[in-house]
Amino acid sequence: MATLWFLIVALMVVAYVVLDGFDLGAGVCHFCVAHSEEERRQVLRAIGPVWDGNEVWLLAAGGTLYFAFPLLYASSFSGFYLPLMMVLWMLMGRGLAVELRSHLDAPVWRAFFDGIFVLASSLLTIFFGAALANVIRGVPLDQSGYFFEPLWTHWRIGAHPGILDWYTVIAGVLAFAALAQHGALYLLTKTQRELNQRARHVAKTLWPVVLLLTLVSLPATIHVQPSVLGNFRAYPVWYFIPVLVFGSLIALFYYLGRAEHDVVRAATHEKCAFVCSCVYLAGMLGGAAVGAYPNVLPARDPQYSLTIYNTATGAHGLQVGLVWWSIGIVLAIGYFVFVYRMFRGKVAVD
Repeated sequence: MATLWFLIVALMVVAYVVLDGFDLGAGVCHFCVAHSEEERRQVLRAIGPVWDGNEVWLLAAGGTLYFAFPLLYASSFSGFYLPLMMVLWMLMGRGLAVELRSHLDAPVWRAFFDGIFVLASSLLTIFFGAALANVIRGVPLDQSGYFFEPLWTHWRIGAHPGILDWYTVIAGVLAFAALAQHGALYLLTKTQRELNQRARHVAKTLWPVVLLLTLVSLPATIHVQPSVLGNFRAYPVWYFIPVLVFGSLIALFYYLGRAEHDVVRAATHEKCAFVCSCVYLAGMLGGAAVGAYPNVLPARDPQYSLTIYNTATGAHGLQVGLVWWSIGIVLAIGYFVFVYRMFRGKVAVD
């Protein structure tokens, strides 16, 4: 049951990153793709019906984590208190920017909230990437099961690292580039004319950056945490994940080129490129989950690591929770299918 709930939490995190990732990415590249007030309204229309629903997956993943692995929830939320408060403020600022920018018909008002939207979206992508890197790298847990990390120390990997070091910065920049590309690809599927062309240009420009950072991040991860290869060596079938990651990047570039030259089927190729981006993100997160298992929060000193075995709720609670979670997830999936079908197709201001 603990392994099953580890898989459930991992899938919910993947769902959040893939779904909320594209509207975060749309915020990151907002000024790059939208140059006029009409185009900026189109960007917000593209994510408007779904962005707040996408963020529910973050709450659902946090609630599931609290239920299934309460010690992990307590330890990580206390140790990462400062960055979590920063993330909460950025989430609130981003939501306020989307909802309030059109309340006054004043250029300064709209420009202010557009800036908040871009800044909050950009910082969120970087912090989420750095947070995942902290989990992969390991944190300074002790025998009490708790830890504290300053925002940064000496930028090196050691027994008492900071939240930001050279490795977590690489991960943060990779998340920034990958989610910006993801958002540009989503806008590519939802917009037309000049806005569509700029979104394609942003995605094509970011592609080599994402590829290079992915190539750098893999050996960096192995250097920082050699144990991530343990499950891959024990079960070689998992090596299909890195193949899937790089295959999806190659397919993404191919479909971007096809969308540019095959005007008749451009919409189909645009959707295929976006799906490839979803597969890339899911593959990166899936590889991290396979490398970490059975750890849910590795410690710099491995004897203090939190695992699915020493943090999980009792077996009876996990069994009962699985029944209610199954009912809830069916309702949630039904709702998302309905919403995305209702708002499918290209957007227009009118």
